[in-house]
Amino acid sequence: MSVMEKRSVSLDDKYTLRKGHAFMTGIQSLVRLPMVQRELDLKAGLNTAGYISGYRGSPLGGYDQQLEQNTKLLDEFHVKFQPGVNEDLAATALWGTQQSGLGGEGKYDGVFGIWYGKGPGVDRSGDVLRHANYAGTSKFGGVLALMGDDHTAESSTVCNQSEFAMVDALIPVLNPSGVQEVFDFGIYGWALSRFSGCWVGLKCLHDTVEATASIDVDVERLK
Repeated sequence: MSVMEKRSVSLDDKYTLRKGHAFMTGIQSLVRLPMVQRELDLKAGLNTAGYISGYRGSPLGGYDQQLEQNTKLLDEFHVKFQPGVNEDLAATALWGTQQSGLGGEGKYDGVFGIWYGKGPGVDRSGDVLRHANYAGTSKFGGVLALMGDDHTAESSTVCNQSEFAMVDALIPVLNPSGVQEVFDFGIYGWALSRFSGCWVGLKCLHDTVEATASIDVDVERLK
């Protein structure tokens, strides 16, 4: 008969646990993502940093609040959170992170980024997203574009579905079906962004980012 192992459980497990399972929401998994990417890069011998900017809106309305609450922890992983004045300026800032090493004087090997915005924010930022994607991403950088979609206008003035805007800008899209895939696809998305030179869209719905689950946080699994 197998014996279940007992261990102490902390509310910080969702951000600090290195192996096993941790209970978290989809939004909290998005907060943890850059910490995991930094850790994976260090294991690969890369000194990278992270940058997050965007504009709040349901279903990502609480994302910036969670980031603000964990600024100290993010700083330890060299991740900078800077809310955007609007979606366009935030996307432009992310565009700039992918050019940080062009002069050969960058402090880091690369800067991986996260842009976030509600569906209408994707619409208004089409020009920036297109040009930033055409400009490409850096070898050890990469950008995830979090699309907060509301198909049935539960908390929006209009229904929105961002895949069409992303396809039009030639940005590939990942569509996670649960909290575990939000976590996993985020890491895979950065790998895809680095390999392809494209920004990568990550679709975020109420059903995924506002859900809770116990997920596998072992970073070795994501190599």
